[in-house]
Amino acid sequence: MSRQRAEGVRLGNEVEGYLLWQATVAVAEQRAREFVTPLDWLTTAQRTEVEQAYVADSLRRAQQDLERIAARCRSLRGEYEERYRTLRARCLAGTLAVGACLVAVAAASVSLGR
Repeated sequence: MSRQRAEGVRLGNEVEGYLLWQATVAVAEQRAREFVTPLDWLTTAQRTEVEQAYVADSLRRAQQDLERIAARCRSLRGEYEERYRTLRARCLAGTLAVGACLVAVAAASVSLGR
């Protein structure tokens, strides 16, 4: 992959991440408003404070979830890379074994033909 293409992919990923986080913020704010709606005894200042606390808690939890998911993705990537290396080594060993057998059969058939 060219450097320019890799940079474009990275930028695209960053934009996507930003947009997803902004959507998470919007959902948290909407849920906070819905949470305080039935609490009609709160003053405006109290309502705002509860909404802000709700949003902060929601975003903290969302960030923890994302960090946990990212850690699991890194872990899985490591596991899959290890399995790929093992499979590649097995395939190479099998290919070399088959090649050695073919060479041995060819050598045997040449020596029997004499």
